[in-house]
Amino acid sequence: MERCQGQVSYWVQPERRVNLQRIACPKAAANVGLPGQTMPTRAILRNGKMRAPTALRKETIVQLPYTLHRGDALTALTGIPDSSVDAVITDPPYNSGGRTSSERTGRTARSKYTSADAEHNLANFPDENRDQRSYGYWLTLLLTESYRATVESGTALVFTDWRQLPTTTDALQAAGWTWRGIASWHKPVSRPQKGRLKQSCEYIVWGTKGPVDANRNPVYLPGLYTASQPRKDRVHITQKPVEVMRELVKICPPAGTVLDPFTGSGTTGVAALLEGRRFVGVELSDHYADIAEQRLRNALTQDDFDLAGPEE
Repeated sequence: MERCQGQVSYWVQPERRVNLQRIACPKAAANVGLPGQTMPTRAILRNGKMRAPTALRKETIVQLPYTLHRGDALTALTGIPDSSVDAVITDPPYNSGGRTSSERTGRTARSKYTSADAEHNLANFPDENRDQRSYGYWLTLLLTESYRATVESGTALVFTDWRQLPTTTDALQAAGWTWRGIASWHKPVSRPQKGRLKQSCEYIVWGTKGPVDANRNPVYLPGLYTASQPRKDRVHITQKPVEVMRELVKICPPAGTVLDPFTGSGTTGVAALLEGRRFVGVELSDHYADIAEQRLRNALTQDDFDLAGPEE
């Protein structure tokens, strides 16, 4: 498992400051360049920090408000400290999209969740081939680790569909969370089905670690969110609308930390940063981790950079 470093190193030359490109992963550290320049390859990453070539002098380290882990969610979660995040907001692979076990376990995410006439060719994502019982057990393990990493009275919001709604509510409670209710994401542009009720909603199962502390974050949030799935600039098969996620991350106190063990293309993290929260994400797919990393960078402004002070 690799950990992408949420920091930027600044170096100075006489009468000039330059901003190094941010290092996404250790393996990329050896060949990073300045805009319009070539960085000497002897500048390498050690202990999570960039070491300056002899021609440059380190001035300060800038800590970014997010960390993105690359690897398996269960493995990564075990390394996250106890009581270090304020809210878990995640959209796990549903392992749904079929009437039978063979349909759920023998098909790719793309074949399950996109129509034959889809106008995109987005990449598949992993962890999408479990049957009902193994999915429930797996999700319970993940939510148990997330519970440990969350502060008292912290919250968990977990997306699901109608097929996995009962299993998700069971897993949330088995992991120790107190189940508080279900919110709905309504998709007005959804496919009608002849002779059936239209399946135009996905669901957000939510709970808390212990009692609700309304004074900790006195917000009033709705239980119904209406927005279409992104079409323009869509980068993930099951991508959620940023406008919905920006509302949901408000369940986390301002300047608090949001954890998403299934980062995907990074929408939860983007929403968290835009709303003034910090973000910790985990993504197994290198393809989608690269996309998430770029989107998280793009969501930052200069005000998001936290100076950690000079280093000897």
